[in-house]
Amino acid sequence: MEAKPEAPRPRNRHIYLLPNLLTTCGLFSGFYAILAAANGQFVPACVAVFVAALFDGVDGRVARLTGTSSEFGVQFDSLADLVSFGVAPALVMYHWGLESMKLDSVIAGKLGWAAAFLYVACAALRLARFNTQVGVVDKRWFIGLNSPSSAGLMMSFVWSMTVFGYTGDTLRYAATALTICCGLLMVSRIRYTSFKGGAKPEAEAAAQPVDSKSERVPFWVMLLVVGVLVALMIDAPRVLLTITAAYALSGPGYWLWHKLSRKPIA
Repeated sequence: MEAKPEAPRPRNRHIYLLPNLLTTCGLFSGFYAILAAANGQFVPACVAVFVAALFDGVDGRVARLTGTSSEFGVQFDSLADLVSFGVAPALVMYHWGLESMKLDSVIAGKLGWAAAFLYVACAALRLARFNTQVGVVDKRWFIGLNSPSSAGLMMSFVWSMTVFGYTGDTLRYAATALTICCGLLMVSRIRYTSFKGGAKPEAEAAAQPVDSKSERVPFWVMLLVVGVLVALMIDAPRVLLTITAAYALSGPGYWLWHKLSRKPIA
């Protein structure tokens, strides 16, 4: 008698507390950023988005290390990222500078909120494309600027300019251009190095626990991390703006270098 093939095991539908609690903390940080920006508290709003990025980087790693990954956690993390790195940065930038576009004309005012909506739409499209390409694209690269990095560039710009004494109405055109560029970079086909060898930027949880050997890093990386932390304590806004801007420009720079050298992109 022929043996019946084994039925596939059902997907993990459990809800684990720790990683999803961290994701909720990140979601709360993004929500707080929206409220703070609506009240004109732009520095706390920007800091809240960076706090959300920290939670986003931790929740998936905790899920993999503890073996508590789940499909629910992946989807929850993706939705939280849309709020924290899509809606929140767009509204912070809108209240800070884009809203002032209406001072020029009615058409310019519409351009301000249209730029904010474009950013949100691009963030949603970026997340949807990422979720459908998991396990298909080369894990060494992100296709398009990942949403936490894009949000980091937006918020470090607002934070730096606010600390330096600039107001959003004086830099409204720069704010509009930056918002549009960040949105388009997210949905572009430009490749950015992932630095993680396949770790997910928006939904970091993976199905398998992390191999301890894969988590090892060279000694110079630890020195670099310490140096960055020291620099952040000295001048956080300027350091964050420099880092996020350099990473955002690295993708187009890498693409342009290969075009000029006529070398195929590896």
